[in-house]
Amino acid sequence: MKLTYHGHSCFIAEGSKYSIIIDPFLNGNPAAKIKPDDVDVDAILVTHGHADHLGDAVYISKKCNAPIIAPYELVCYCEARGAKGHPMHIGGSHEFPFGRVKLTIAHHGSTTDTGAVGNPCGFIVTMDGKTIYHAGDTGLFYDMKLIGETNNIDAALLPIGDNFTMGIDDAIKAAIFLKPRIAVPMHYNTWDLIKQDANRFVDGLKGSQTKGIIIGVGEHVEI
Repeated sequence: MKLTYHGHSCFIAEGSKYSIIIDPFLNGNPAAKIKPDDVDVDAILVTHGHADHLGDAVYISKKCNAPIIAPYELVCYCEARGAKGHPMHIGGSHEFPFGRVKLTIAHHGSTTDTGAVGNPCGFIVTMDGKTIYHAGDTGLFYDMKLIGETNNIDAALLPIGDNFTMGIDDAIKAAIFLKPRIAVPMHYNTWDLIKQDANRFVDGLKGSQTKGIIIGVGEHVEI
């Protein structure tokens, strides 16, 4: 699986036949180097309704004829705006043509321009025999240990920006709970309020069974 970072919490995961985008915040993202028109995917996963995560999901869904996979209430919001959707809820999983998706809890909020749209979530995605965990916007929670015990995670994508999400110290603890092969920091340096030194996250994992890897915007890692 090829995993490409597009700034903030946006990633594109490409398998042998299919590709997905997670939290497609591109327009308005000062870090992003691509635009929605550059995206060609089979599905869009959205962790919650905040504009810096829902982003361009509706536009990309219409452009690619791709379903938005998200918690039920958020999918209803997107479908009302002409997008395709596949509603799910926390704890549920589903087999899609590209692979398996399971929703996990995330401790955060979820609102759009019209108000609350259900609960936020994280995603466990298995595609081509590889498993990634996108934590979404969340604080540290002890059930991450259970997620690590019940899933063989190849890559954990963890927010480190603090203020709105986990900071670096909690993200290091999250990686220790999850025990992924690699851990990738996200949701940092988009704005000054969440400015962080990601090298401190990488250094904090030295000596653990997880390797911290920084992916530059527009760059990728093979997992």
